[in-house]
Amino acid sequence: MPKMKSKSSAKKRFRVRPGGTVKRGQAFKRHILTKKSTKNKRQLRGVTNVHETNLGHMAQMLPFAGL
Repeated sequence: MPKMKSKSSAKKRFRVRPGGTVKRGQAFKRHILTKKSTKNKRQLRGVTNVHETNLGHMAQMLPFAGL
């Protein structure tokens, strides 16, 4: 059987919190910001959680994260 590995892209983008939730950054905040309102850009700051319906995919991408 081949060696089990974590997805490198997922390792860089996600962090598992102690409660079992996975934190991620917000999308749509990298470029083409002039047409977005100040309110929209402000609300895209910070981090949010990965939705619970996607945690199964996260467990496959990060097998050693303890999900």
